[in-house]
Amino acid sequence: MLTKTANHNSKLEIITDISQYQEIRNHKWSNSEQVKHFPPQIPPETKTIAMAYSPGVRQSSSFFQIRLQKSPEQIQSLLNNYQKIAKHEYQGGDTNDHIQQPLGVPTTFFHTSQSQTGTFPHTYKILVLKAQSQGKPGFKWNHGSSYGVAINSTNAEIIYWAEQW
Repeated sequence: MLTKTANHNSKLEIITDISQYQEIRNHKWSNSEQVKHFPPQIPPETKTIAMAYSPGVRQSSSFFQIRLQKSPEQIQSLLNNYQKIAKHEYQGGDTNDHIQQPLGVPTTFFHTSQSQTGTFPHTYKILVLKAQSQGKPGFKWNHGSSYGVAINSTNAEIIYWAEQW
């Protein structure tokens, strides 16, 4: 199972300062392929709800999420486009739920929510654009990465996410 916490010897650093978005997207995230679906910059007409970035500490995972609110029409268009290219789709839940499903893959926790559970409500579609294992036989997902979007049509929100562990 994947967890949200770093090991006991390290403090998990989470950056939430939205002014650092472009620097993180363009320079700090180590694999540009995993964040190319993120907006190059946050459009001025888009409401930014939250951002969470953790570069990872020792053996903890690194993650990057930006949560945006757009018009219902924009969200529907994004949902249609991403559903066409998604490799996996889940309704709510978190990475631990998703990996346990038949042919499931790791996704993400809801790092940009106010909730401590880190679980997406059922109103979110989690669309995995790519999940890549770098583990070993017997423990396939020991190391790897995944990225995609989580879309809530009810609240007109989209969360762009990337994870590495």
